[in-house]
Amino acid sequence: KSYQGDDEAFVNVSDTSRSMRLARHVVLAAACLAMLTGTARAFVGSHAPALLRASKAGASATRPGAVLAQARPGRRSAMNLAMTATAPGGMSTKDLIDPKAPIMSKYELIKEDMIDEYGAKVLMFKHKKTGAEIMSVSVPDENKVFGITFRTPPSDSTGVPHILEHSVLCGSRKYPVKEPFVELLKGSMNTFLNAFTYPDRTCYPVASQNLKDFYNLVNVYLDSTLHPALTPWTLKQEGWHYEAEDTKSPLTYKGVVFNEMKGVYSSPDAVHGRAAQQALFTDNTYGVDSGGDPIAIPTLTWEDFEGFHKKYYHPTNSRIYFYGDDDVSARLELLDQYLGEFDALPQAPKDSVIAWQKKSTESRVVTQKYPAGDDGKILMTVNWLVNDEQLSSEEELALDVLDDLLMGTPVAPLYKALRESGIGESVLSDGLETVLQQATYSVGMKGITDEDKVDDVEKIVLKCLSQLASDGFEKSAIEASLNSLEFKLREFNTGGFPRGLSFMLGSLSSWLYDRDPTEPLRFEQPLADLRARLDKGEKVFEKLITKYLLENKHKVVVKSFPDAKLEEVNAKTEAETLEKVRSKMSEAELQTLVEETTELKRRQEAEDPPEKLALIPTLTMEDLDRKARNIPIIVGEEKGTTVLRHDLPTNGIAYVDVGFDLRVLPLDLMPYVPLFSKCLTEMGTKTLDDIALTRYIQTHTGGVYTSSSTALKMGSGDVVPEPEVMSHLFMRGKATYAKNKEMFSVMTDMMLNAKLDNKEKFLQMVLETKARMEGQVVGSGHSYAAGRIGARYSVAEFVGEKTGGIEYLMFIRKLAVECETNWDGVLAKLEQVRTLLINREGMIVNLSAEEKGMNSVQSELEGYIESIPLREGDVKINDWAAEMKKFEGAGEGFIVPTQVNYVGKGAPIYKVGEKISGSAAVVSRFLRSSYLWDKVRVVGGAYGAMNVYQPQNGMFKYVSYRDPNLKKTLDTYDGTSKFLNDLSKELAPAALANAIIGMVGDMDAPLSPDQKGFTSLDRYLSGQSDEARQARREQVLSTTAKDFAEFGERLQAVAKEGTVAVVGSDSALKEANEALKLDLTKLM
Repeated sequence: KSYQGDDEAFVNVSDTSRSMRLARHVVLAAACLAMLTGTARAFVGSHAPALLRASKAGASATRPGAVLAQARPGRRSAMNLAMTATAPGGMSTKDLIDPKAPIMSKYELIKEDMIDEYGAKVLMFKHKKTGAEIMSVSVPDENKVFGITFRTPPSDSTGVPHILEHSVLCGSRKYPVKEPFVELLKGSMNTFLNAFTYPDRTCYPVASQNLKDFYNLVNVYLDSTLHPALTPWTLKQEGWHYEAEDTKSPLTYKGVVFNEMKGVYSSPDAVHGRAAQQALFTDNTYGVDSGGDPIAIPTLTWEDFEGFHKKYYHPTNSRIYFYGDDDVSARLELLDQYLGEFDALPQAPKDSVIAWQKKSTESRVVTQKYPAGDDGKILMTVNWLVNDEQLSSEEELALDVLDDLLMGTPVAPLYKALRESGIGESVLSDGLETVLQQATYSVGMKGITDEDKVDDVEKIVLKCLSQLASDGFEKSAIEASLNSLEFKLREFNTGGFPRGLSFMLGSLSSWLYDRDPTEPLRFEQPLADLRARLDKGEKVFEKLITKYLLENKHKVVVKSFPDAKLEEVNAKTEAETLEKVRSKMSEAELQTLVEETTELKRRQEAEDPPEKLALIPTLTMEDLDRKARNIPIIVGEEKGTTVLRHDLPTNGIAYVDVGFDLRVLPLDLMPYVPLFSKCLTEMGTKTLDDIALTRYIQTHTGGVYTSSSTALKMGSGDVVPEPEVMSHLFMRGKATYAKNKEMFSVMTDMMLNAKLDNKEKFLQMVLETKARMEGQVVGSGHSYAAGRIGARYSVAEFVGEKTGGIEYLMFIRKLAVECETNWDGVLAKLEQVRTLLINREGMIVNLSAEEKGMNSVQSELEGYIESIPLREGDVKINDWAAEMKKFEGAGEGFIVPTQVNYVGKGAPIYKVGEKISGSAAVVSRFLRSSYLWDKVRVVGGAYGAMNVYQPQNGMFKYVSYRDPNLKKTLDTYDGTSKFLNDLSKELAPAALANAIIGMVGDMDAPLSPDQKGFTSLDRYLSGQSDEARQARREQVLSTTAKDFAEFGERLQAVAKEGTVAVVGSDSALKEANEALKLDLTKLM
């Protein structure tokens, strides 16, 4: 399925402050989840929205390790994602736990509190023996969350916190298997299973809706963090080691984190962001890279690695968190089983205190180079350290609002000034970051071609800030920002991200620094106080600009210049370093290294004994619900238009989705759709200019935005159907019931009257898209490789390639030129898209609300439908499949400036009319956490591997992620059939049950009310009936070992006839291509 939202940062023009951007990095940790099916862990860098492209890529074998190397959300952002839970009936502490219960002798209740904003009862405990702090949150939410967090400030850039975060989940005292994490992936119904490394903390959260499963996860995570089975072999596998196949071969570096960070250091945005953070923090732990610098990682010793765990992974240095509807006493009793084994370590919290970076009195300029292709461009940001003493809650909220006013939307004055300057292709708008102890502010541009204009960026920034400090903001802008902020805080919509995890991450932004953990969760009083100050005429935001930016001398300008030879230089330097190490080794030492290489691989490939695997707590088949979870839907019609209604608990908010059939567009117009969508939300209308439109949406709604979707219908029955594509552009809005009229009014205005004729603004959108995609293809090449493979076989992915893949990038590059040379022609295409697309014929409306809300929506719905023109004559549905060209050759390779590869291979494994079963999805999912994990990640050293099975057309694809190998990975893919055939002969009943349980967990993943409504719409359009879904569930539950063998036989088609697509380095592709014979293209 090809799915897109507006393709720049401002998908929703109401997601206004940085604190309101869905906790960008925190939720990007969920992007790992989104990235690769909900349980995989992946690195999250400073500009990880690129990873979101992989959200539809399929299953993954990506390794734990979300490194929030430059944390980007504001403190409130970690919890402004979604929460509609009602207050737990005014429950008292006695209702939650009996003060005289035996377990209370082990704990001291140090605080009880009620977060009225979210109906959450909070009890703060201290474990008497160890001093461990526990935050227990009770809410009527079945999606229970646990997390244990350690303050882990590194002193160097060897990546020890990051490597340790990977390593503690590689076996423990109670669970002595290679990787308990993987076993949980296979057979848990978790809704979140992950770990994050920040610059100053390491978090281990889990979540599940099933109580038994939840406590299974908690047990494994507590034992893993407090009693890991760390050995030097663990460091070699997860961190780094020298590898030699024989005494004559050159040495190489291998290690999961080492390769992961090589990929990170190939991203210009990540390299630039790290330089900015390290330049701002020269005297404390934020000045080093907790994720690890590939140059420094090989200096990490076993003694330092082991010592880091002993020093920081102790209960006295922990913050432990529970959330949900489970029993508080049960939480405490489980915890004491682990905490009770330890004595207090008073020195631990002292050793982990995060020192404050004192502000300097002089500004600085830092310049650096980054590895780039021949077309690389300059990045530049102006960065401030905002504070060197604690901000008040009200002050921080005011800074959040100021950040939104400055840069929260495309028409915010600072963002707009930079965007319209023409100096660069895209604004770097990190803005305010307050998730760490000290806040920072960062703004600039990337895609700068003229070196003489680099310094003009700072001049524009300072001029704009000076003008705003003098003149202030318009009252309507302030009110729009405050209204939008308040809507988001009250809606608290986390989507599929566990609400309790958002709560935890929000509290940690204060709790970690020995402050009140509930303070960041409150907003009513700080918001009321801020409004009161503004009502009195106080120049709140002008003062903040002056104090924290204009008069702040702790400012660093960072400039990153492209160097087309740097990748080659780095590779040569690494080779020389390794050769120097090798030259100092004796023959005996080399032989020992070869033996260690062999032994490590033997350990990695060894199977865990059944008796040890049996120690991992799991659910049983009897714990599963055999009935599929359905979403209420009523299909009706209004004025000839299909209307879907979903009666859901939306907490007073109406969610409206209006879809237009994209199949009316000829194929040559489809690449214009993503930019046309941006025009609808950013260009303004005939009656509202771009600024007025944005403020209207912020003031009256919770957001209006667009997305597009192209996919194949599922068909009915258990056979692969004839391919039938569905493709829609959706305009999506949300508002309180009282504001439905305003929401429908602005949606009508945007759809019918959006201005398309602003050449300069449209060109800037094109350049922003170009810059974004060029960054993504380096950091998320796996999704682009998968798209190229799919485009050979599927009309949906063929179209997706033209609207979001490598072909779209090529189109965007040409369009940037065409805007300058033939603007009238471009404008004519955009107008043609609107003329063909905006038609009541084929339109569909999707509504999600409570009954009261449905009645409120109804009064506006008929007028809205009638406002959409009904075009005369027959509507032509274009046959895009007829325009698919037959690909020739073995496949394609795309050269980009990177130190790692993204290796893909795929083919149809079922033909039209052939029988399929839900069991195939069980086997496909199992592969990611078994064969692919072991071979591509553990042994091969890649950061991950994904596989995608699509029952709509019988397609199967493999893709690796940040992979040091290429040909070896393709050989591994080709060995999958044999693996499944051999496995089927000896598959243990417990392993089969776990595979089924894990699949059911994916099928029953929690959804927010708006997600439920949109998911139901998707099912309706694709032909997925509740009966068909139930039949598929029963097939999943009836999976047998025979199904593994049969799926393995099917995968032989990929080995024999599969198409290859690789995004990788010049050297790796050219070396491998002697055998592969791919068509090579230098993409960057």
